[in-house]
Amino acid sequence: MEHTRDNQQKKITASKVERDELYLYSLKKMADNNINSNESPLTGLYGIKAFFYQSNELMKKNPDKRFAVIRMDIYHFKTVNEFCGRQEGDKLLKYISELFQRYIGEYAVAGHLRADIFTLCTKFEDEQQLIDISKDIKKEIDSYEISCKIIPAFGICTNAGNLDISLMCDYADLALNRIKGKVFRVYEFYDTDMREKMLFEKKIENDILPALKNDCIKTYIQPKVDMRTGRIVGGEALVRWQREDGSMVYPDEFIPVIEKNGYVLDVDDYMWDKVCYHIKQLEKEGKTPVPISINVSRMHVYQEDFIDRIKKITSKYDINPKLIPLEITESAFTSEESSLYRKIKSLQDCGYRFSMDDFGSGYSSLGMLKDEHVDEVKIDKTFVDDIATDKGRILLKNVIQMIRALGIDMIAEGVETKEQADFLVNNGCIYAQGYYYYRPMPIEDFVLLLEKSGKE
Repeated sequence: MEHTRDNQQKKITASKVERDELYLYSLKKMADNNINSNESPLTGLYGIKAFFYQSNELMKKNPDKRFAVIRMDIYHFKTVNEFCGRQEGDKLLKYISELFQRYIGEYAVAGHLRADIFTLCTKFEDEQQLIDISKDIKKEIDSYEISCKIIPAFGICTNAGNLDISLMCDYADLALNRIKGKVFRVYEFYDTDMREKMLFEKKIENDILPALKNDCIKTYIQPKVDMRTGRIVGGEALVRWQREDGSMVYPDEFIPVIEKNGYVLDVDDYMWDKVCYHIKQLEKEGKTPVPISINVSRMHVYQEDFIDRIKKITSKYDINPKLIPLEITESAFTSEESSLYRKIKSLQDCGYRFSMDDFGSGYSSLGMLKDEHVDEVKIDKTFVDDIATDKGRILLKNVIQMIRALGIDMIAEGVETKEQADFLVNNGCIYAQGYYYYRPMPIEDFVLLLEKSGKE
């Protein structure tokens, strides 16, 4: 009886193995049949599904060999279609596909994944081989006769740990984006630093909204002072991120990430609300608040509802618009000027003040000052640091004189020494913020500082 059950179990197990093998065979057959249908109609190279499938199969069948992905993209390819015509653009893509086809072989698969993105999965012996392939393809593209400038870039990822082809393509794309549009850089290899950066940015994306919800995003204020008396005349709201374990994520780490994914809008809204709330609390307690400037990211400025969002937060707490000066970086003023100026003028008419942050840090347009689009200029720290040199002193002195002559308010950023403060005051700039006076502090401490200074 026991023997019979064993035989039955073996038969059941055998039939299950046969069914699994048949199922896997069917899947493979379907994949094989679909490969030919997943080709670019323009270039004849594999599309993304077929390329992924064929590349993974290639690497599985040759575990003893080293493989890499070379991913190529053309900087601003859309301009080729716009200036040269779609027909010329298609001819260029066909030409590039022919270049990639030269490398197809027993151990290499090429794909045209979309638009101007081409990939090659190939066996290699050393990295120089991959560099040579990239340079050779670029050389041939450079020789192609077309009226538009073609700038290809190559991202390369070597398979160092049985990576899936889709992940290799993602990593190659990370490397490519580091140099895309840089004329003098042809290729870039993916490395562990890129991976760490990608994982860190992904963690920022995942954690930022919960951080807002759990009150881990903190509002800090750096006081602004009258350098002649030391009296606090205002403050600037600065964002800080304190994780629940007490560790800090610094602004230069997370601000660039949330600007890319759009979460900076949520953080700005949160900061604006906190600042207005504390200003209102001071008024309710019968105390006189000082203006606390709030930073407005470039992305916020370009939102259609920017004006309404600012007005809504001010109305919510019923505070004077002059108590929340709006700081916008100099770089934002030099792009999309007409749209930005219309919004600034509209808000200025409602009583809001605008401050140009980091003046002098980039390629500023002095013309923007003569048109009275800003109420205040914040002189960048680099000017203040340079008073150690003769040229630096001359430059800062004349910048101050120019701003005063235009009738625009000013404040110096990053004042850290008595020598800097004295030079600024002696040359006509009387307001400043910097470590010489106060470091950024939690907004609650700033409120206490105001109360203390008011009693003195």
